[in-house]
Amino acid sequence: MTEDGYLLDNRAAPAEARLAALAELFDPWTFRHMEDRGLTAGWRCWEVGAGGPSVARGLATRVGVSGRVLATDIDVSWAAGAESDAVEVRRHDVGADDPPDELFDLIHARLVLVHVVQRDEALASMVRCLAPGGWLLVEDADPVLQPLGCLEELGPAEALANKLRVGFRVLLAERGVDLAYGRSLPRRLREAGLSEVGADAYFPITLPASSVLEITTVRSIGQSLVEHGLASSEEIARHLDHVLSGRLDLATSPLVSAWGQRAPG
Repeated sequence: MTEDGYLLDNRAAPAEARLAALAELFDPWTFRHMEDRGLTAGWRCWEVGAGGPSVARGLATRVGVSGRVLATDIDVSWAAGAESDAVEVRRHDVGADDPPDELFDLIHARLVLVHVVQRDEALASMVRCLAPGGWLLVEDADPVLQPLGCLEELGPAEALANKLRVGFRVLLAERGVDLAYGRSLPRRLREAGLSEVGADAYFPITLPASSVLEITTVRSIGQSLVEHGLASSEEIARHLDHVLSGRLDLATSPLVSAWGQRAPG
């Protein structure tokens, strides 16, 4: 566990591969939603909890030299790779720090608020930073909606994958993660006063990046699983062997994408 309470440490060795796998799995989905909201040249964008550089870079490409991208995170070590004339990278805790003193046409947070204990305050600060007509796009997981690592439990390998996924949820819940947060996003955006609210969900079942994500995640949390009596070291090693064999159809938790617009001025 990191000093700020996060279970998955972006400073740990597997972090780069994990962030790259998340980008491969979810960036096409994320940018489709942004483009559906009208993302174009000249927009001012705030990427909250940027993690890696991929979304900030993609935004910069789309908004061009006349636009602006602010990428913030508690740990900006990976996002720093996106810094350019169009992208400013800034250390910022969306749950505790004052929001930026500017307005944005698009604000996006992916797999962020579910981990933030002060998630209500974070959401409110993002809404306050929307320009008239601006869009907020929040994407968060809902592990309760789909709790399995392997949807089809054919034998011991799949059963073990599902056991470790249960352990992962236990560790997340202990750190204040709301495991059913994703489904609440449309309601929360309406309650925040946004209009044109909509949502959908996506989760891959079998993709190469899903295996990379599983390996890097299990390696990151393995010691915590053992210390909490949720799995043995032998079980973790056996599961990683199963994943590396390529015989498991690994699923992620659903990523719920919800969007809403501030009333035009």
